[in-house]
Amino acid sequence: MWRKHNTRSMVTSISSSSGFQKELSVPPIHKHYTRSIGTSISSSSGFEMDPSVPSIQELADARVIYSVASAMGHNQESHPESHLRVPAILSALEKMKLTSKFRGTDIVELKNFKPASLDDIANVHSKAYVAALEQTIGKDAEKGIIFIDETKPTYATASTFKDSLLAAGAALAVVDSVVAASKLSPNPPVGFAVIRPPGHHAIPTGPMGFCVFGNVAVAARHAQLVHGLKRVFIIDFDVHHGNGTSDAFYDDPDVFFLSTHQDGRDNAMRSVFEEVILPCAQRFKPDIILVSAGYDGHVIDEIAGLQFTTGTYHRLASDIKQLARDLCGGRCVFFLEGGYNLESLSYSVADTFRAFLGERSLGSELDDPAILAPEPSAKVKEAIQRVRSIHSF
Repeated sequence: MWRKHNTRSMVTSISSSSGFQKELSVPPIHKHYTRSIGTSISSSSGFEMDPSVPSIQELADARVIYSVASAMGHNQESHPESHLRVPAILSALEKMKLTSKFRGTDIVELKNFKPASLDDIANVHSKAYVAALEQTIGKDAEKGIIFIDETKPTYATASTFKDSLLAAGAALAVVDSVVAASKLSPNPPVGFAVIRPPGHHAIPTGPMGFCVFGNVAVAARHAQLVHGLKRVFIIDFDVHHGNGTSDAFYDDPDVFFLSTHQDGRDNAMRSVFEEVILPCAQRFKPDIILVSAGYDGHVIDEIAGLQFTTGTYHRLASDIKQLARDLCGGRCVFFLEGGYNLESLSYSVADTFRAFLGERSLGSELDDPAILAPEPSAKVKEAIQRVRSIHSF
């Protein structure tokens, strides 16, 4: 069971950005790498036969599609955002029999995806930032670890630039696969990009908060430009505000970004979903739902003060999956963000997979409710009422 002491619990803080009154502003369409899953997915470059990847029918028959980009060369010893994070998740998936080895066609791992192109990244980030980052890493690679933002939490190694392109490419491949599956199935699989470095803090002009490129933001633009999915609803349940994603789409009326962050507990999150996320999504009417899935809100993760449990993440995943089915043909993709306690991270992601499969949570076997502080119900209610008033629902 989880063990932790002196935990604190405060009200969940909520922020959202959308602009219903403004016209869509989308960067010009650049050339993209062809991304082909089986024989039917295409980007702006056309179609491509590739028998080594799943067919569209295999994707449509699956219940979970995921990709992995571990970025093993992107690592700083003792840093919380380390190369141990993704392997811990993969180990838990194997241990809990949540891979195709045990589940057959229900779970599909994408393995033959390409890195994102520089044009993919430039749909969100400035070309000057991308070029300067590539040049800096190339020039200073022999120095070992370098810090690439002013406050120094974000590091880079010789492989960081390539690793970051691969992470974004893994994210785009899952989006492509889920969209393709949705054309054949009314209940397409849910996608999960198990990737690092994370992305939701990276601003359009630079890195920030362990993040290099905004993976979910790049995926949102890709969904719009390549797949014609105009209205994108982004939910960010990381413990920290997804400031980079917010900055990228602040003036875009066709992207609704909603971030819950920093303080609260299980019941608070449930209330936020029912009274804020659900009505916002219903009013927005998205074409696809993307999720910045940060697991650093777990009660035993020392990086912040939220008190989520493994069961919280299972419930969130179940609710978001159903929301996507109700509103946008089941098109939904999760993207790994934070989560730095390897035990809570790995089992929470595994329980997320169980939610995708419609299976019960194992949280009751893993979580220890005795370590949780009392629920701040009054503060939660006050915060929700304030948000509902601001957004007129």
